[in-house]
Order: sequence, then C-alpha cells, then structure tokens
Amino acid sequence: MEIYKDISNSQNKEFEKLLIDNFSKTKVEEGKILSGKITKITDKHVYLLIHGMKSEAMIDISEVKSVYNNKEFKENDNLEVFLEKIEDKNGEVIVSASRAQKIKGWYILEKAFESNENIKGKIISKCKGGVIVEHLDTKSLMFCPGSQIDSKPLKSFDHLYGVEQDFKIIKLDKFRGNACVSRREVISSFKKEDKAKIIDKYSINQIISGVVKGYSSFGCFFEVNNEIDVLVHLQEISYSRINHPDEIFTIGETHQLKIIGIDKEKMQISCSIKALTPDPFENISNYEIGKSYKAKVIKVVDYGAFCELQPGLTCLLHSSEISWTKKNVIPSKFLNINDEIECVITDIDLEKKRIAISHKLSKENPYSSFEKKYPVDSILTGKISNIKDYSIYVNVDEFNIDGFLHVNDLSYTSKGEDEVKKYKKGDEIKVKVLEIKSSEQKIKFGVKQLQEDPFNIFKDKKIKDIITVKVKSTSPKGILVTPEGSEIEFLIKKNQIAINPEDCRSNRFVKGDRIDAAISEISFEKKKLNLSIKLLEEIQNKEAVSKFSSPLSGKNLPFSSLSEKLDKKKEDK
Repeated sequence: MEIYKDISNSQNKEFEKLLIDNFSKTKVEEGKILSGKITKITDKHVYLLIHGMKSEAMIDISEVKSVYNNKEFKENDNLEVFLEKIEDKNGEVIVSASRAQKIKGWYILEKAFESNENIKGKIISKCKGGVIVEHLDTKSLMFCPGSQIDSKPLKSFDHLYGVEQDFKIIKLDKFRGNACVSRREVISSFKKEDKAKIIDKYSINQIISGVVKGYSSFGCFFEVNNEIDVLVHLQEISYSRINHPDEIFTIGETHQLKIIGIDKEKMQISCSIKALTPDPFENISNYEIGKSYKAKVIKVVDYGAFCELQPGLTCLLHSSEISWTKKNVIPSKFLNINDEIECVITDIDLEKKRIAISHKLSKENPYSSFEKKYPVDSILTGKISNIKDYSIYVNVDEFNIDGFLHVNDLSYTSKGEDEVKKYKKGDEIKVKVLEIKSSEQKIKFGVKQLQEDPFNIFKDKKIKDIITVKVKSTSPKGILVTPEGSEIEFLIKKNQIAINPEDCRSNRFVKGDRIDAAISEISFEKKKLNLSIKLLEEIQNKEAVSKFSSPLSGKNLPFSSLSEKLDKKKEDK
C-alpha cells in the first residue's frame, strides 16, 4: 500500500478513482445469492471470482454436479451461489450452490402459490401419509398427502411414479421451508363443471344401483352409472356392528343404495344400504328388561362384547357383566365370535337406541348361594388362592369364589404382618364367616374369631380400675406388659410411668416384675386398652391425702410428692 500513499501522481489518482467506483457498484452481503465467474476447475473444486470479494471462493465440484445434473462447466462460465460467510476463521469465503438453488426454487414456488398457478412435478418416492414430489424446474422436494393424489380412492398409484404432471400448491410454510401440493385439485378443477351437472340428476331418498369400487376403514365406495362415485359410510352399511366393509362386500358386486345426502359444494353424494330395510329397533317392544334371551356374539372388544338379539338388533355386554366370580375380566378369554350365550336385558335406551345385557345375571349369584349355605358366623375350610401384604384370599371351591381375610383377623395376640408370614399359597385354612355382601360380591373371613376373644377378661372393667400386670420387656419407649391370665401385650408409655418426670424411666423395672396399673382408656369395639402407673399414683395420692394417712406401701410406686401434699394440708389446718 505504500506504493500508492502519494496520490499527487495523476496515475495514482486515476487508480484510486477506479477502485472506489468498483467497490461502490458491488455490494456484498451474507445471506444473498451472488453470481461468480469460474476461474479454475480441478478434480475436487471449482474456484469462483465474485466481484467485491477480496479472495476467490472455493466450492466442492461434487455439489456443483449434483445441483446442475452433471452439467459441464468451463472457465469464465457464470455460476450462482449463496454467500454464507464473507470470511470464516481461516479467512476463506464460504458459498453454497445447493442453497442457492433451494432459495431460488422457493421464490418460484411462492410466486406460483400467490398467483394460484399449477407447477410441473413428478412423484419420486413414498412416505408416511403420502408421496414426495420433485419440482421439475428447481428440483425442490414437496409433500403430497395420500388423499390429494387422486379424486377417487386408488388401490395403487405405482403407475404415477416418475410421470411429469401438474400439481397445485395448497400450503407453504415459509418458516420451515415446507411445501404441500395436490394432484387431486388439478384433476377436480377439470371435472367440476361436468360433475355439477351429473349431481343435479340425483335427489335425496332416490333409490340407485351401484357397483362396489373400493373400500376403506370408514366406508365403501360405489360407482353409479359409470359417471360418479358415491360413499356409503360404515355406519350406514348395516344395523349390525361391522369392523370393515370387506366383511360384507366384494369388489365388482352390485347393490341397491338409497341417497341420504347431497353436498353440491363438495360435489359429494352420501348413500345408505341399511335405510332400505326397517330398523330392527322398532321391534324392541318384543323384549323386556329383566328377562332372559339368547344372544349371538358378533364382536369382542377390550371392554366387553357386542351381541345380536336378532339380526341387526345389537346390544352391549360389558366385561363386568360376564362373570360373578372373576374380576377384571378379559372378554376374549371367555367369548368367541358366533358364540350363543344366555343373557338378561338390564337396560333399554330408546332415545340412543342402545341395549345393555348381562350374562352373569342369567346364572344364580354364587354369593347368594354361599350365604344360604354359610351364613355369618359359619365355620368352613378353604384354600389360600393369593397372599398380599395385608390380606389373604381364601377360595371356596364349592362356589368358586374368593373371600377376603385381613391380616388383623389372624391373631389376637400377634401382629398381622408377622402372622401372615406363617401361611403360603395353596394351604388349607379354617375360617369363620364375618360378613357377606352378595350385591357387592364380597365375603369377609376371620381366623382369630375361631377362638375366645382374650379381651373378654376386661368385660367387667372400666376406666380407673386397677389391674396387676407382668413386665415382659422394657425399652426407651416404655414398658411392655401382659395382664395376669392373658397373653395380650400392652405398652405403658414412658410418660405414664410416674407423676414426676425424673421418675419416668423404664429401666426402673426388669422382666418378670409384677406391678399394678390403672386403666386410663378402654374400648371393647376397637379392642383397645391403655394402662398408666401415673394414673394409679394420682388415684392413690388423692385417696391418701383425703384420709390424711401415712405414706402407702407398694412395690416400685414412687410417692415423692405425697409428703409435700400432706405437710401442706397440715399447715392449712
């Protein structure tokens, strides 16, 4: 640059002027499509001179051949590229021929979409929900939904692959750069005027003849008079429930149809086959709620089964109405299509034309039969069918029903969680019937009820009564004791050992000690008994103070506060 520092020279001034003119005419910006002149072609790269750039751009030759379909280029030819970066970290210009083509193609697609013009393209591959269409001019890829390939259902569209044809752009997503096209719109636009004239020939309630042309999951298509296709929806095929039209129809068959709807805006005619025959629900007066009838299974689903009382008269058998004894029934394990079963009608909805039936009601409730033979307080032997954390299920083989046995009903003296571990599946067990609810299909059993309730020794006791207990063990929580003549364990809590906090120590007692305690709470319903040495101390202190007597005797009973109360009473007198 030092050479041109002196600009007084006329040649240098002229060079400065040319340089300024050149840069003012060429405005280089990232994100734009620019034209460059090819200066050199090698086996791997094409070098471009772009006006306004301080260095040549380099582009992979395979990208150029892919974008331009192996077109031959030579030096001095122009090539359009997209400028990604004027200068990267290595000081190189980054350009792309493929992005330039895509952007140019997008501009063309936008213009065609805005002016509602057709574009040329060809189907090149299948994809989920449709096909991929290549735009012939720009090689841009577009999506054509399956419903937009043709104006009528096609079994196969292999004959359309690679064929140049017109498409209409129906949606452009500028943000994602996606285009959606339709071949059906192009085809329909030619037929619309002719189709309108054809539809005018037909009227609602007209009986016509149609040939089965094709079907889908939602209905069957018929061709009428070789001029128009009509649809019979799945619900309009039969009063009976069917899964798919191919269960009834075969391609090429001829059937009578009744027109039930004409949409001149959408150029569609809807027909019905079941409308040609009387509604079987009109004969519902022949059936009564609560009575038993034969029904044929026509469809099995996860939540039950659909059955026919007569051809076309469908009813629902819910899974909960299949069996008395099985819970969470899987219908397919109990029922098969075409099975004839006995059922009882439980509900008839005239407005919605729905009928509910029950198979289990056609049989005697085994829980009612059980109750007749084994009323509450009966004793029987069953087999353990299942064991859970807090319950055992006992099967009564005679009625094939399970009764519920809670762990708390296993023993009066042991913890239920420990007691349940003594049993295993398949064991025979003797139980007592505690409760029966036939309507709810519930039976409750008990084991401990087979023995006399040890809590009965307290039936004549009340709060503040004194009983003698034996120390079984001690812990920081208190003293575990058993009343004389009983194996029931009770815990005298630490704060109930004495009146004075400093005397509330469980280690004052040892295993085997016999001590007296007062009943502080008792409930025969809940089998609950709380004992307190503190309460006994309070009772005896009160009694001693009232009689003004000397200190009482008794093992392990602290009376440190009694003398103070007696001295205070003397002073008061």
